[in-house]
Amino acid sequence: MWDAKTLATIKTIDVQGGPDGILFDPFNARVYSLSHGAPNATVINAADGSVVGTIDLGGAPEQAVTDGKGHLYIDIEDKDNVAAVDASTMKVTAHYDLAGKGGGPAGLAFDAKNGILFAACHNPQTMVVLSAADGKILATLPIGNGVDGAVFNPNTMEAFSSQGDGTLTVVKENSPTSFVVEQNVETMRGAKTLTLDSKTDHILLIAAEYAAPTTPPPADAQGGGRGRGGRGGRGQLVPDSFTILVVGK
Repeated sequence: MWDAKTLATIKTIDVQGGPDGILFDPFNARVYSLSHGAPNATVINAADGSVVGTIDLGGAPEQAVTDGKGHLYIDIEDKDNVAAVDASTMKVTAHYDLAGKGGGPAGLAFDAKNGILFAACHNPQTMVVLSAADGKILATLPIGNGVDGAVFNPNTMEAFSSQGDGTLTVVKENSPTSFVVEQNVETMRGAKTLTLDSKTDHILLIAAEYAAPTTPPPADAQGGGRGRGGRGGRGQLVPDSFTILVVGK
């Protein structure tokens, strides 16, 4: 925990489970630290950094979204579902199964206005679109290989998923019941993590260059296998190759 203006450290918060994701929820000003191991979610009071509690999500979480009104949604990668969480009680209220339409969800985008979730999956490589109200599957659309993040832009009504194979899939929401792959943008191999700059409508992705692996990677790791978005089998990081990619209209 640090001061955003001075960057001075305020407090170090002990979090168990091996954190791999984080979300701030304005509903009650809490921070959720997501871990593949138990506890799956550690809930932190943003005001003072105290740990409010933990949540058993029933599996390994990847990405969380909030409607800002007391409801969280978290994709559970190893159970092929999306967990619905009550932010007030810190309890799971439902698990929305992807019903074989997508497996290993690693990215989750959210149209909060219309209550639409976009779960970006590894196997098969699809974006499963579902209702946040009841988990009803509305559509399935193809994406690239090695996804590890997704985001929704309410200004353009587009969902984005970033893949380790060097593609950014853009899905247009024409209406709450109509969705189409609008474009597959060529980015950079390994650019599988993204965020949205809501002021400019730009998508920001991070990537780097890696040397060839010393041994061949397992078959499911080539091109970004399920579960880790293309991390398996890569060689050493090439010095000074860290890159931030900016994608705009």
